[in-house]
Amino acid sequence: MIRNLVYTTIVIVWVIVATIVLGCTTIVTAFFSKKGDGPHLVARAWAGSILWVARVKVNLKGIENLPQNTPCILMPNHQSNFDIPVLLGRLPVQFRWLAKVELFRIPIFGRGMRGCGYISIDRSNRKSAFKSLGDAVLRIRDGASVLIFPEGTRSRDGEIGTFKKGGFVLTVDAGVPIVPIIIYGTRTIMPKGSVLMRPRDVHMEILPPVETSAYTRETKDLLIKEVRTIICTAFDRVKEDSI
Repeated sequence: MIRNLVYTTIVIVWVIVATIVLGCTTIVTAFFSKKGDGPHLVARAWAGSILWVARVKVNLKGIENLPQNTPCILMPNHQSNFDIPVLLGRLPVQFRWLAKVELFRIPIFGRGMRGCGYISIDRSNRKSAFKSLGDAVLRIRDGASVLIFPEGTRSRDGEIGTFKKGGFVLTVDAGVPIVPIIIYGTRTIMPKGSVLMRPRDVHMEILPPVETSAYTRETKDLLIKEVRTIICTAFDRVKEDSI
């Protein structure tokens, strides 16, 4: 208990310090980067420093499944707040987050996210949410990949939750492939609703892309089913292997 409390305190203090220092650096860098590539690299350094201080090792598989020189929609499952530094610090590709608007209201952190070209989505406002999806489509057509959690929020029980439809509307409108990603282990580091953290190795696997050109808004439910089945099957396999 005491060990976890000390560990948690060290990690939280570092997150605050790193956010202030590298968040300000991101904001400054944004003035010299039209597309947000430079600020995203600073954000990767922020995430990597958190993983190092937290002693979290990420075992990454499937890098060869990332499309080269073409945009895509990255769709990982969502287990914990620690998914953010894991994805940001270890995915070797430029991407833009499609994230809930509340994150953009955090001082410095939120301004840094805007500097990186990340896109906020307000799920409580339907009109605003659809505008955010339209902004994301424009980013994709400009060559940027976008990352979105299809569950919309963190899992409470560790299982894969229901997928929201917004990310799949974005996908069929943009006409780009979906790259499913599974993350296992972050929930043990920082469960939803828990204050204390503990170090743990994390498994992250990039799965083969799913082509979406044959789908439309009318058939997106079939696409949701296909992608969810792929993620659930891979997640269950990793879960069984870890037991």
